[in-house]
Amino acid sequence: MTYRLWYWPGLQGRGEFVRLPLEAAGIAYEDCARTRSVDALVENMAAGDRAPFAPPYLEHDGQRIAQVANILLYLGDRHDLTPSAPADRHWILQLQLTIADLVAEVHNIHHPVELGAYYEDQKPEAARAANQFRAERLPKFLDYFEQAAQANPGTWLIGDRWSYADTSLFQLVEGLRYMFPRRMAALEGDYPGVIAIRDAVAALPGIAAYLASERRVPFNTTGIFRHYPELDGD
Repeated sequence: MTYRLWYWPGLQGRGEFVRLPLEAAGIAYEDCARTRSVDALVENMAAGDRAPFAPPYLEHDGQRIAQVANILLYLGDRHDLTPSAPADRHWILQLQLTIADLVAEVHNIHHPVELGAYYEDQKPEAARAANQFRAERLPKFLDYFEQAAQANPGTWLIGDRWSYADTSLFQLVEGLRYMFPRRMAALEGDYPGVIAIRDAVAALPGIAAYLASERRVPFNTTGIFRHYPELDGD
């Protein structure tokens, strides 16, 4: 049975963290809001019991599984995208949840005062949030992921093959490069392990094909990672 992924069309967003391992592993899926409609997404999400709070969510085998880390754990268990040893599985999940923490902070840079307000309505506050993020929070997170990358002697975060956390780290680097090109250019030399994982994921045949396809929606200012030049800096 093909997986049904539900997420907003027209942007990468959190749904991209699910698409990437599906594409890398060659797992069949339908990107439902793109093939159907936003109305279908809204109606499907509200229907029945155990409804998800928000997209992305995955439909499979009579279930709706929401939250990115939860979806990836589900896929990992079924398609060998996560280690089998319990301690290793929890380590990869821990890294994924830390990525989710960083993604939440990135999103809040553009909405530091009110999540429902436009960026243009809170630009001075967003500038302060971006300055603090670039100077303090971003290096702190990247230090952590570099330590994780260096802890494994191989190419990947654990073992000798990629996991869903590796594809998520790829997406994190890509998003940060789009959002803060100047800051990332200044920082990347300090994180060779993180960048090596990014490059190794990009070279996976399934990922390379996906990146060259129309299925990979370009970054834009409706997603999580948004580039506003006034928020960037060295």
